[in-house]
Amino acid sequence: MPALFIGHGSPMNTLEKNGYTEAWEAFGRHLPRPSALLVVSAHWYFGATAITAMRRPRTIHDFYGFPQALFDFQYPAPGDSDLAGEIVELVKPQWVGLDRDQWGIDHGTWSVLAHMYPSADIPVLQLSINALKPLDYHLKLAASLAPLREQGVMIVASGNVVHNLQALQWHRSEFGYDWAARFDEAAVEQLEKAPGEILRVLEHPDYRLAVPTPDHFIPLLYLAGLADAEGAKPEPLVRGLTVGSISMACFGLGAELALRGPAACAAGLPEGVPPDQTNM
Repeated sequence: MPALFIGHGSPMNTLEKNGYTEAWEAFGRHLPRPSALLVVSAHWYFGATAITAMRRPRTIHDFYGFPQALFDFQYPAPGDSDLAGEIVELVKPQWVGLDRDQWGIDHGTWSVLAHMYPSADIPVLQLSINALKPLDYHLKLAASLAPLREQGVMIVASGNVVHNLQALQWHRSEFGYDWAARFDEAAVEQLEKAPGEILRVLEHPDYRLAVPTPDHFIPLLYLAGLADAEGAKPEPLVRGLTVGSISMACFGLGAELALRGPAACAAGLPEGVPPDQTNM
């Protein structure tokens, strides 16, 4: 089963049709249908490693200042508690807790799946990002998840290679800073060269601007770890920058999709909302 990294951008992409969301729709149409989806979202970032294990995970609206239509959106996909338990056993001796009632499906997941699988009829599990662990922990955990792909589980990492809310130019949907483009390109080159050494990009001179906080960058490590475990290299499927300091780059592992080109016009923010207060 293919694995993906999706640059998810603004939650408004849920409601809008643009070059990026059309690409996500194409992923859903052309990739093999998975038996379940395991999603690593930038927005479940806290001090433990956990996996959702509820029968019906709730739709979480974890942002501020957006239109009511976005808060009304629901993604009623089922969960899979049995698969969650299997994953806990698979990754031992690494510890993963079963979350039976706390989290659910956040917008880092449903804003993308709304386009990939709009029927919400495939079981969805989320794996948290443990904020207390060093970055190489996530590469190792990703490698231990690799056997799931042989069981028909699609692993989707959802974040952004470049994600700096302080520097957003929210009214310029097709604009990217030079430093954002440089770091984005460096990440692409490293994945193509040696995905297992993706942490080399931390030495890039634009890293601090591109990745002021690690939450949206860490999902990329999961695709890199999966690729390294397989001895394969991810391919860029979609490239582009939006609102100055957000990379919308998407990568595939075993995806074999002919979507390798620029997209355009990712959704922005509602006018007047401070970008750093949206939890975008």
